[in-house]
Amino acid sequence: MAVTRGATQIFGALVAGLLATSSLVTAARGDTIEAALVRSYQNNPQLNAQRASVRATDETVPQALSGYRPRVAVTANAGGQYSDFQTQNSTATGTVSSVINGVTYPRSVGGTISQTLYNGQQTANRTRAAESQVSAAREALRVLEQTVLLSAATIYMDYLRDAAIVEVQRSNTRVLEQTLKQTRDRFNVGEVTRTDVAQSESQLAAGRTQLLTAESNLTTTRANFRRVIGNDPDALAPGSPVDRFLPSTLPAAINLGLIENPNVTASIYGIDVSHLQVKVNEGALFPTLTLQASVQQAYDVSITIPRQFSAIGSAQLSVPIYQGGAEYALIRQSKETLAQQRLNLEQVRDQIRATVSQAWGQLVAGKAQVASAQAQVAASEIALNGVREEARVGQRTTLDVLNAQQSLVNARVALVTAQHDRVVASYSVLSAIGRLSPQVLKLSTTIYDPTVHYHQVRDSWFGLKIPDGR
Repeated sequence: MAVTRGATQIFGALVAGLLATSSLVTAARGDTIEAALVRSYQNNPQLNAQRASVRATDETVPQALSGYRPRVAVTANAGGQYSDFQTQNSTATGTVSSVINGVTYPRSVGGTISQTLYNGQQTANRTRAAESQVSAAREALRVLEQTVLLSAATIYMDYLRDAAIVEVQRSNTRVLEQTLKQTRDRFNVGEVTRTDVAQSESQLAAGRTQLLTAESNLTTTRANFRRVIGNDPDALAPGSPVDRFLPSTLPAAINLGLIENPNVTASIYGIDVSHLQVKVNEGALFPTLTLQASVQQAYDVSITIPRQFSAIGSAQLSVPIYQGGAEYALIRQSKETLAQQRLNLEQVRDQIRATVSQAWGQLVAGKAQVASAQAQVAASEIALNGVREEARVGQRTTLDVLNAQQSLVNARVALVTAQHDRVVASYSVLSAIGRLSPQVLKLSTTIYDPTVHYHQVRDSWFGLKIPDGR
């Protein structure tokens, strides 16, 4: 039994080494969960696509601001014209008629500039609505950032868990192989029966099946690891929980989630957008005042006018009286949309309360499960050693030893799973309250700042290239 006892000690060391929750992680131990989060934050294609979407939303602000700016147009035309007309002039001796005909080539060039002075505050409200849309888009980006980081932390811990379970099952298989060899040796000298050998063979076959299942799960997790993080896992260091960034109580966590969760803030900005859209639609009922100036230089206007220059300045006031009722329908529709957005905010807040409470409960349960599983493993090891000693003196059967061995395997798998759940739950709580971000986690990476692009394009009057040069 000495060989079996030594395998059990190695068995426990493997579990402890593969999936620890200590925060003492060094680079020498391999890839870290922080480095994996950095790669996901930098390279995740879905996240980069959402950043591009935010940049596209930034352009709605200069589009709205264009209502404050003048509109300038230049026109030019050229063509051919044949004229044939008769003129009559009265003189003292009577009326003189003359016929004039010929071909001319009229051409002109001109320019028009117009400026809206008042349109019922539609431009101002459109600008404010566009700014709120930009803010909502940034919050949507924060939502996706948290989703990506949580997925990265989860798959990192999934791989550690599945790799540890593979080692558990592999060590279990080696122990069962040794147990079967010892049982056969005892059968050959008449100490046990054929039934004991068959039981050992059956347990070994079951252990090999469990090993194959664990290896299959690890292969799947490896593929998902590459999909989420961007590289194959290699020498992963233990992951640690992020309890240090969490509030101390559940009520504090819920209150923080209702304030900082990006789903809540995005819904608040959605209310602002809907409110301003009501104002925009109401502005259509107000008068519009526009200034316009135009100049034109024309040549060969007609046979009798070889050159003509004109300049016009005007003010136009348009007062809507009735447009078929469409504007009133738009106002009513936008008010209903505003009411819908307010109800959506309440729904989001209710969901945040439930999500934070659920994640907090999982975290508390995870802490207790780790302690319970550790106690279960320790007790199972003592029980297995005791059953083996009793089996040596004939007080226990081979089946008792195999059952004790399986109980220890189950306890170690439960410990591995509890340690995994403990770390993932801490990240889930941090995500639920809205603080799962590179800034809070202090990740060593350049933080993407959406305000940089916004300020680059906000006051642009013209230009086709985007800030990155494309």
